[in-house]
Formats: sequence, structure tokens, C-alpha cells
Amino acid sequence: MDITLKLTQEFSLKAWQVENVIKLIDDGNTIPFIARYRKEATGSLDDQLLRNLYDRLTYLRNMEEQKEKIIASIKAQELMTDEIKASIENAATLTELEDIYRPFRPKRKTRASVAKAKGLQGLADAIYAQEMNGKSPLELAENYLNDEVETVQDAIDGARDIIAEMISDDPAGRKMIRYSCKNNGSIVVTGIKEDLGVYEMYKEYSEPIKSIAGHRVLAVNRGEKEGFLKVSVDFDKIVALSMLSNLHVKNNSPTTDVVIEAIEDSYSRLIFPSIEREIRNALTDNASESAIEVFAKNTRQLLMQPPVKNKITLGLDPGYRTGCKVAVVDETGKVLDTGVIYPVPPHNKIEEAKKIIKNLVKKHNVQMFAIGNGTASHETEVFAAEVIKELDCGITYMVVSEAGASVYSASKLAAQEFPEYDVSLRSAVSIARRLQDPLAELVKIDPKAIGVGQYQHDMPQNRLSQAIDGVVEDCVNAVGVDLNTASAQLLNRVAGVSSAVANNIVAYRQENGAFTSREQIKKVSKLGPKAFEQCAGFLRVSESKNVLDNTAVHPESYSAAKELLKLCNVSDDDVRSGNVTAIQSYVKTVGTSALAQQLGIGEPTLIDITKEIAKPGRDPRDELPAPLLRTDVMGIDDLKVGMELKGTVRNVIDFGAFVDIGVHQDGLVHISQITDKYIKHPSDVLKVGDIITVWVLSVDAAKKRIGLTMKAPKNGN
Repeated sequence: MDITLKLTQEFSLKAWQVENVIKLIDDGNTIPFIARYRKEATGSLDDQLLRNLYDRLTYLRNMEEQKEKIIASIKAQELMTDEIKASIENAATLTELEDIYRPFRPKRKTRASVAKAKGLQGLADAIYAQEMNGKSPLELAENYLNDEVETVQDAIDGARDIIAEMISDDPAGRKMIRYSCKNNGSIVVTGIKEDLGVYEMYKEYSEPIKSIAGHRVLAVNRGEKEGFLKVSVDFDKIVALSMLSNLHVKNNSPTTDVVIEAIEDSYSRLIFPSIEREIRNALTDNASESAIEVFAKNTRQLLMQPPVKNKITLGLDPGYRTGCKVAVVDETGKVLDTGVIYPVPPHNKIEEAKKIIKNLVKKHNVQMFAIGNGTASHETEVFAAEVIKELDCGITYMVVSEAGASVYSASKLAAQEFPEYDVSLRSAVSIARRLQDPLAELVKIDPKAIGVGQYQHDMPQNRLSQAIDGVVEDCVNAVGVDLNTASAQLLNRVAGVSSAVANNIVAYRQENGAFTSREQIKKVSKLGPKAFEQCAGFLRVSESKNVLDNTAVHPESYSAAKELLKLCNVSDDDVRSGNVTAIQSYVKTVGTSALAQQLGIGEPTLIDITKEIAKPGRDPRDELPAPLLRTDVMGIDDLKVGMELKGTVRNVIDFGAFVDIGVHQDGLVHISQITDKYIKHPSDVLKVGDIITVWVLSVDAAKKRIGLTMKAPKNGN
């Protein structure tokens, strides 16, 4: 197989693009580095497409490796023919490859292998031949009686077992039945307990295999695993037997009836159970892959939420009996103060709590509250809104998802970061920092604990981790990392920086003080030339004398960047002060193509350099809409049908999106209520963090369910 050609066709790319990407990957370059600094070589392919291409490249290479192993195995058995070799080489999927190899795969003990050991292969061949004027099965069987085969019926039964396995091993029959079952079969679900709870809708449920939604596949799988449901595949047996008969019944021979019996046995005992497993596994794999894609997309949007910069923040981790933990952090996330208040039941020490919070606000000039959305969150939010009203000094607040905060606060990492604080206080610090810089804080937590998506614990964990790790890496490198303030966990997500090197960077910083240039990181232990090449452009050193060290301009392009500044008569001080309009004018006058050629760089690199010089330390998250901050609170009982609200998208799933409208209970915008236009998935329109306008469709306070719509009411209704 020509892998380059296949990838070129599948991704609709040019051959040179695919060839260059493969070479760059094989040379040990990371995806973020290739996406950002090798645009000329790839034609400016983005990181997501590069990761998809990398995954497909890995799959195809694994398949080629498998083909070689299969060919070697069949040759070792001295059974290889030109026809078999050609079918192996032309196989397009691993499933097709497995079908071809099935007859040659060493088998465990089967009914057919037992019959073969008794010397019945010849009888099976004679019966399967179905000669028009041949002998009857009984006559043929008489020649195969021995100490292990005592009667002609025993011989015929054994031969039938061998024929059944031959039919099962035939790739053509399996392929036809698999295809027909996928297109005409159904998934059938039945409840096996009286109280099915959340699985009640699946009590008696059936849906065509070709149309069943991924989230329903994962739901019934979970119900089956938990012992509430029985799940099976239903396919017309008569249709299947007819297909197999067309392949294996040759004529009306005396032995044909035995072959027909073998066909039925083969289908019921061997083929259908195997294909049922295959189809369910394929449905699960496809559903998991789609769910992983949604989870990854949501995680990307969550990590790329705009930071609320330069605000002294008070974090509140709500609780009932144990109280509400409080932490004040400065603009850089450094902890200034901590404490515990008891403003909610069972303690209700409201006035005492107000006094503590007001003192902290005045002492540290707090500008913003971050409130965790867990237990007692609503009551704490009401309390915080009252304090803000009484202070009347412009403070705003935001309810922050605390998913994973408890996991982080009890972790070894949190203990190393805050050895002097109790576990619960660490959680309050994390909540405050999440509002200040979501990426820097959430990167410390296992993404699966963040809780954006569906059924993440039911997915293949290695594949999920691989996909999410790629997203985190892309986000961190897209934003860039301050070399002098980043934690080891954040540094570890920078392209080319291993866990050991990240720890060494922090250790070097602690021992030698702040880095004063990018070049200085070459002194860090275990950070070699290749690692420097991969990571340097993603690290920022705002303290450096070289203004380019605080941009995404890669050191390999410094000479071209400096030459550009010289041509435009722009100094480093001009760049720092933002006085760089001369560069844009110069590039426009000379032309991108001509100037890139003059500087000895590609056009994409020149465009990136001019963008970075225009705004050193640029954070792409700043260009997104700011988070929705609040000053007052509502409850679910305050909602009325038709009410217009602003909300923040918290989770996007297959059937809709959950939106925070400030009442502690997220409302659901069903996919049918997102837009009047047809959309395949809610993520076509919405992403986590979007600020949207919604209208209340329904409210069930008892069940805590809120239905929302994004479709504006017509004629005031």
C-alpha cells in the first residue's frame, strides 16, 4: 500500500504536504512545533488536522506491519498462494485483514479440530463437493469409521462440524452478512429489572443499527454493564441463510442436505455470534470516538477560556457542616490570605461571615469573587451577592466549575505546591485561580475529572488520554508559557519538554533566579538542542533584554525579524511601546512575497513575525468574549417561561448543550432548540464558554430541570 497516496486522498491534501508531514514526524518533531514553525513545509496545516493525519498514519503503518506478519505466518504453514497474497495486500481495513487470516489462524480446540483429528477432513471435502451423481453421505461415511468414529452418524456429524467451520472462515460470506446486518439489522434492548431508573426509556427499545446515535449506544452499554438491560443484535436469519446458500450450495446432490445443515449450524453457532460482537464493538468504538471528539473539543474550549487578568480574587469553596473555605490570591495567583466562614446551614453565622469577608476585601483590595459550584453553592452565592451589595465597591463574581478541584487539592502535586495549607483551603485557592487563568490551573488536573462531555469513564481510557493530552498540549503551546512563573505541570505540556526537564527548569529557576533570556534555558540539565528547537518558541521571557524573547517568534527566525525591524526603522523600545505601525505599512508597500524572499523566509513565517512584533506577549484568549460576571443572584423559583437571559455554555453533548443561567442549575438547550437550520451536532453552532441569549421554555423546580431555547419568541410569545 502506498501510504502517502492514501493519506493524500483521504485528507484531500497534496502529496508534498503529506510527504513533508511524515518526514517531520519521523524526525521527532512535535505536532505543535510542526503546526506553528513549519508552515511552509505543510502548507499551514493546523494542529488538529496534523493530529488526525498522525493517527491515521499510525493506523496504516500498523496495518502494513500486520500484513507482513500474516503473510509470514501463512508462508510458514506452506499455504500461501498468489491469490491469498493479493487479497492480503489489497485489504483496506484490519477487519478485512482478519477475515482473510481467519482460516489460517492457529485455533484453540474446536469441534472441527476434534473431527479433523479423527481423520474426517476427507469426508467433509467429499460431502462439501456435492457431486451430482455421487454417493450418499451414509455411503461416504462408511470409509471413515475407526476406533474414534464408531458409527456413520458420528462420521457425518464430525464432517458437518468441519464444513460449518469452513463456511464460517469464508471471508466472502462474512463480508456479505456483516454489510447486510449493518444496513438492515437492529439493536434490540429489553429491561431485566423492575425498576430501571434512568434506563426506563430502554425497557422495550429497538433501533436500526445504521441510525442509532452514539450517545444511545454508550447509554445501553452502561445499562447492560450495570445489570439493568439486555442488549442484542436482531437480523433476519432467513436472509442470512439465503446468502450463505448462494455461496455454498452447488446443486441438488445427495450430500446437499448435510451442507445446508452445516450452513445453518455455522451461522447460528459461529458466524452470527461473531458478527454480533463485531458490530457491537464497532458501534461502541465509533460512539466512543465521537464522544472523545466532543470531549476533546469541549476541553479545548474550556482550557482556552479568557483569563480574568490583573484582578485580586477571593475564592470561595462552599460547604455546609465544614464551612465555606476562603482564599485570597493576588493578580499572579499568589496566596495572600485564607480562612473559613460559616454563612449557611447548619451554622448560619451570617454576620460573622460577612465581617470576615469585608475585612479581607478591604485588607487586600479584592476586586472579584470566584465561587465553586458544588455543595451549598447556591446559598453561598446568595450570601456573596448580599456582601457585594453592602460593600458597593464594584466587585463582581462568577460561579466557577469546581470539577476536579477536590482531586487536585488532595493530590501529591497540591501538597508540594501548598504544604502549609489544609486540603480544603487548597481547593479554594484552585477555584480563585481558575477564574484568573483557567489554562494554568486546569492543566494540573486530569482532564477526565473536569467533566465536559458524556460517558468519559466508559471510553477506551488510553485513547481518551491520548486525545485529551493532545488538546492540552495544543492549548498550552497556542497561548505560550511564561518561563519564570509557570509551574512544572504547565511546562511539561510545552512541546519538547519532558516531565524531568520541566522539573529541572523549575529547579534551575529556584537556584539561579529568574531567566533573563530564552538562550539561558540551554543551561538546564537534560534540555538538549532538539528539545530547545521544539520548545523555545512557546516559552516567553518578559524580563529579557531581547524583545523577541517575549513573542512567539522562534529563535531560528530572530535574524530575519531583526532585519525586518531594521528595514522599517523600528527599535526594540518601539516594539515594547506598541509603536509598530511602520512595519504594517512597509510590508504592505513592498509586498509579502517580495519581502519574505528578501529576508530568506517563507510568507507564513513573515506574517506570523509581523503579528507577534505588533503585540509582544500576545495572548490569543484575550480576543475571545470575556467571561460573564454577575453582581446579583437568582433562584430556579424566579424563572418564568418566556424569560430572556444571558448564559454561559458549560457543556456541549450529542443531544444539546447545558447552559449556566445563574440559578445554580444548568438549563438544557435541546439540539432542536438551537437553531431553525439543520445541524448535525450542537458543536456545529456552540462551544464551551460561549455567552449566549436564551429564553426559558420550561421549569420543573421539583426535578431541577430547566428547558431553554435559543430561538427568539415570535410576536411576543
